[in-house]
Amino acid sequence: MTGHPTDTATRRPGLAAQLLALLVLLAIPVGVGFLGSALTSEQVDGWYAQADVAPWNPPNWVFGPVWTVLYLMMGLAAWLVWRERAAPGRSRALGLFAVQLVLNGLWTPIFFGAYPLWGSAALWLAFAVIVAMIAAVGLTVQAFRRVRGLTSVLLLPYLAWILYASTLNLYIAVMN
Repeated sequence: MTGHPTDTATRRPGLAAQLLALLVLLAIPVGVGFLGSALTSEQVDGWYAQADVAPWNPPNWVFGPVWTVLYLMMGLAAWLVWRERAAPGRSRALGLFAVQLVLNGLWTPIFFGAYPLWGSAALWLAFAVIVAMIAAVGLTVQAFRRVRGLTSVLLLPYLAWILYASTLNLYIAVMN
């Protein structure tokens, strides 16, 4: 009987499953960020240290804490959507979340890691990736809002940050 409280499609998972899902959905974006930073950290002290950066570029130490908070908020938002098992659009929302996360994971190695090999072409490719990421996050925000309104609010600081980061990327691409 569809819609019955015992229907598995509408019942929330048990506490253990929810906690495990929360840990996994927090770990995935944090892991993407950690992997990206681990693979490219030497470039921050390499070519990037000598690059002509935007006057509004924050100190390097700001990026780690900001990204950590944003990744945790992303994971929490994804978990809240994941919990809405019977919500229309849930699968699409989580799919869009995955797409934007893949783009997020690609940006760092392209921007930092490919520059020594490809020069400014890597910076322009990274800019194209961040523009695609902005679009994907915008779609994710809309999709999450349709499933559960609060989740879109959790993604808005992330969207604002990548819009800001895109200006830093564009400046560096133009000036280097």
